[in-house]
Amino acid sequence: MEWMAWTPIVAGFFICVVLMLIGMTIWEVISPTVPRRGFLPLVTTRGDRLFLGLLSAAYLNLAWAGLTDINQWQGAALSFGVLVIIMRWG
Repeated sequence: MEWMAWTPIVAGFFICVVLMLIGMTIWEVISPTVPRRGFLPLVTTRGDRLFLGLLSAAYLNLAWAGLTDINQWQGAALSFGVLVIIMRWG
């Protein structure tokens, strides 16, 4: 059985996800979300947009890594941009 390689980058990724979830929880307690409709074809809350944004960013990053030979940091930056766009205008 192979185990996941816990490199500093992998640990940093999971730390960022946990910090986002903590931040979203605090934000929800301070200012409850109001469902709204953006460019996504459904009514969403902040949590919905975070989930959809993380999924989109993950698939885009995987596609970038698997289908191109371009620097992975550019793919990560593009994925982060997609996450921000979905969170803000989705």
